[in-house]
Amino acid sequence: MNDTIPMRKGEELDIASLAGYLRRHLSGNASVIEVSQFPAGASNLTYCIKFGEEYYVLRRPPFGNRVKTAHDMSREFTVLSKLANVYPPAPKPIIYCGDESVIGSEFYLMERRSGVIIRGKAPHRNDSPPLISTKKICKSFIDNLAILHSLDYKKAGLGGLGKPEGYIKRQVEGWTKRYFDAKTDQHAELEIALEWLSSLIPEDETASLVHNDYKFDNVMLNPNDLTETVAVLDWEMATIGSPLMDLGTTLAYWMSQDAGEEMLSMPFNPRVLMENVSRRELAEMYAASSGRDVSNILYFYVFGTIKVAVIAQQIYYRFVAGHTRDKRFSRFGHFVSALGKIAIRGIESKDI
Repeated sequence: MNDTIPMRKGEELDIASLAGYLRRHLSGNASVIEVSQFPAGASNLTYCIKFGEEYYVLRRPPFGNRVKTAHDMSREFTVLSKLANVYPPAPKPIIYCGDESVIGSEFYLMERRSGVIIRGKAPHRNDSPPLISTKKICKSFIDNLAILHSLDYKKAGLGGLGKPEGYIKRQVEGWTKRYFDAKTDQHAELEIALEWLSSLIPEDETASLVHNDYKFDNVMLNPNDLTETVAVLDWEMATIGSPLMDLGTTLAYWMSQDAGEEMLSMPFNPRVLMENVSRRELAEMYAASSGRDVSNILYFYVFGTIKVAVIAQQIYYRFVAGHTRDKRFSRFGHFVSALGKIAIRGIESKDI
């Protein structure tokens, strides 16, 4: 996670304006500011800011954003401000700026944490950490999600973050609307799966604080102990809602062999782990750690798969519309189609 790149074309920040703002709001009067960009991530944009001798992380919405409520920097800043006090993996936020004249949008600054994020195949390096069982790494990952779901969110001051009543129904309806709002191509399987979800909406369960995008790509680990979580990133969709829907999203990112080579090989996938631990094992780990009943996990897995597909569709819409030139997104239309087929396969097999 120490690797950054120069700011991508079309995603540059006004460094002079940003420097002036930071000098007014941070202690000291640093004369040097350096800005680079973290290359991963497909939603909010994340930059590394070196201000004097200190390093920070800046988060701002994507250019060409069509869903303002999905990229609310003020909300994300507020969540982290309270969550960091009770959940150590949450990075501490430092400054929120709602003045869009500074860099063209609202943004916030938070502390920078260092660690590793597991992506792709196993590393082959002389300085790799000692071999740890993939199941132990996955169990720690799932245990950390269960810990998040067990937090007393009201005591943490986050009781007003969401409306747990009717949460599942609103989520299904909301993601259905987002899909059609950003639709660019026909995806028959995805739309059939949306109808299936709408026809079988279960009763709401006990609510918890949910991350809503919990995956290895958003979890930073201690390089010397991959069972230790250094940070959980990307809290833009955090709310109060169904913990099993949160788990369903996590399972949706977990590709199995029948998903095909391209889906397994997506650069943000922890393929080295996915090839050794199944979705069913992850669900059982969660049941053991949380004590929750996961007998209806198929519904939540299908929902998660469709939600991930809609997120990909929203990003692909921005690419088609010319709001981003990031070439990574040129294949996202294919991912939308593939995820729709994966959801149907789950429905037909009646298993995750």
